[in-house]
Amino acid sequence: MLIVQTDLVIGVVLAIVVILTIWIILLERRINRLLRGGKAKTIEEALSQMEKEVRGLTVFRSEVETYLQTVEQRLKKSVQGIGTVRFQAFKGGGGGGEQSFSSAFVNEQGDGLVISSIYSRGLVGIYGKPIQKGVSVYELTEEEREAITTAIRESKKQ
Repeated sequence: MLIVQTDLVIGVVLAIVVILTIWIILLERRINRLLRGGKAKTIEEALSQMEKEVRGLTVFRSEVETYLQTVEQRLKKSVQGIGTVRFQAFKGGGGGGEQSFSSAFVNEQGDGLVISSIYSRGLVGIYGKPIQKGVSVYELTEEEREAITTAIRESKKQ
């Protein structure tokens, strides 16, 4: 009976040794995977390198966020809508068709300018008027108001 128990004990110990060996091999693989790709030889060195990389990424993210805020502010001031209306300035005078135009250029807040060109035989006049919040302190023609409305509508689409 003592032989059976010894065989049983040896079998259990052997099974435990096999299980522990497999477990050690799996842990060794995981450690090697953790250390792979770097120059670290220990887990502590690998974690230290990873911490440095995370700090670097945090600084980079902060710089990118600051840059994007600056770009966003600049974009709000840039031309975001353009509207152009062509028209015949002098109807019935044989002025050569719709050679006159009004073009408005506005940013997100409706600030910008409207430029008008009035064409007649032998004479071209060009006029510019500032726009603030969609209106001008100068008197606007119907075509200029239409160009501003179109430009503001275009700026809102984005």
